[in-house]
Amino acid sequence: MSSINTGKVIAGGLLAGLVFNILDFVSNGVFLAEDFRANATRLGLDPAVAESVGGIMTWVVIDFLLGILAVFTYAAMRPRFGPGPKTAIVAGLVVYLSVTLVLFGLTQGGLIAMALFVKASILSLVTVCVGSVAGAWAYREA
Repeated sequence: MSSINTGKVIAGGLLAGLVFNILDFVSNGVFLAEDFRANATRLGLDPAVAESVGGIMTWVVIDFLLGILAVFTYAAMRPRFGPGPKTAIVAGLVVYLSVTLVLFGLTQGGLIAMALFVKASILSLVTVCVGSVAGAWAYREA
């Protein structure tokens, strides 16, 4: 059994993170911007805080870290499931489901509106599949 190529996990993860960031900019900044503002206002929060440089940079870093996590998961699954897009999507779904389940819990506490959760979850599913395949494309065994 070969070991995980850490350098390629990071390189592939950064590529996946770049794709995540680009697609999240479009989905969250264009399609869901008003939904996020309405949710913040509903909670009595200032939407401008999330749209500030600090607020945006937090999500940029998170997307890169999630990209690395997705490619690490792909590298760990690859010996069992084989290389390729199918395994990359399954690895991405592990990350996606982990985050989505936590966010669903927040809907039950009233922190995220259900309509926003559903829209964001659908767009995030597309984002994670595309990004995970891109990151896996850059990964090679040691």
